[in-house]
Amino acid sequence: MGCCDVPGLMPIEDALNAMLSRITSISDTLQLPLAEALGFVLAEDILSPINVPPFDNSAMDGYAVRRDELMLNGPLPVAGKSFAGQPFIGHWPAMTCIRIMTGAQIPTGCDAVIMQEQAQVTEQGIQFSVSEVKANANIRPTGDDIQQGDVVLNKGERLTVRDIPMIATLGVSHVRVFRKPKVAFFSTGDELKPLGEPLQTGQIYDSNRYGIKPLIEKFGCEAIDLGIIPDCPTQLTATFEQAQVQADVVVTSGGVSVGEADYTKDILAELGEIGFWKLAIKPGKPFAFGSLNHAWFCGLPGNPVSAVLTLYVLVQPMLAKLAGHTAWQAPLSIPAITRSRFKKSPGRTDYQRGVYSIENGQFVVESTGNQSSGAFRSMSLANCFVVLEQERGHVEAGETVNIQLFNASLY
Repeated sequence: MGCCDVPGLMPIEDALNAMLSRITSISDTLQLPLAEALGFVLAEDILSPINVPPFDNSAMDGYAVRRDELMLNGPLPVAGKSFAGQPFIGHWPAMTCIRIMTGAQIPTGCDAVIMQEQAQVTEQGIQFSVSEVKANANIRPTGDDIQQGDVVLNKGERLTVRDIPMIATLGVSHVRVFRKPKVAFFSTGDELKPLGEPLQTGQIYDSNRYGIKPLIEKFGCEAIDLGIIPDCPTQLTATFEQAQVQADVVVTSGGVSVGEADYTKDILAELGEIGFWKLAIKPGKPFAFGSLNHAWFCGLPGNPVSAVLTLYVLVQPMLAKLAGHTAWQAPLSIPAITRSRFKKSPGRTDYQRGVYSIENGQFVVESTGNQSSGAFRSMSLANCFVVLEQERGHVEAGETVNIQLFNASLY
């Protein structure tokens, strides 16, 4: 144990390793129409069945020519036209050119396309203003983008809005994917009130489920919202039993601290087992991980920032592995110069909310203000986490820190 380690608190890296070492990827697959496959993880490589483009085609609107006929410097009459979907067919007489449009098939014998801006229409034909034309100028050859048999996407990649049209260019109508993990979640606490209802003394609105659900969906999982469960052991036990039948992972918000009404940890011990509880992370120390009889369990702290942070930092990579998303990568750490002071005590890795910008090619960052785990406004204003190492203390303006830019799931 290091000089700044806190007894009973597991370092983040150890927690992640412990979680990931136990997770086995889902093996169930689906054959989906391409139009329905966005966000799913590929269960097999996508190999191109065709060349793209499937024929030599023009990169410009202009004229298809035979270069050796340009050496006479005279005008070339137009012998025909080649449009996209309507190629030139038939005999191409000597000492003539073909009017051609972008994407149209190159006529047999053509070895260059001259753009229309370099051509003038005369009564005798087309007069070209270029003195030299390179072989295959403005011609996109067969397979220039993708060749038949190429691996276009690998197994384990999650399909994005950029991937779908690319697969469509191959004529592939269906893809085999892993089914999405199902994640059931609920909030616990007698103090929580649904949105739209008036607050009574001591009550607060349940905001955590409104952060958890979109994150789970952006992680590529199916979210099952079980609502707000009061601090009642019987109801909590029944909800856990219901959740583990419906889902691969059960996520709770609240109930894993040390308060007298925090029953989640005790119930989990009855229905499954606790892998670990309490991490050297701030905010988010009372994060718990374990298993039920039929599902994995992740217990998020009740404070709003803590819940989103631990879901993002700890649960996201776990769900990625469960989904078979082997191409998933953790956010990169980038050095940045601080423009404000960051208060910190040694003992826990601190994820503070910051706003980065780039000045003269250098990343700079400043605090978004109140860093309390219950103050979500600072999270809403942020575009990065300022990750302060476990043993580090206060950071003054002008020092170098590591920042993690938010990935797409937080936008």
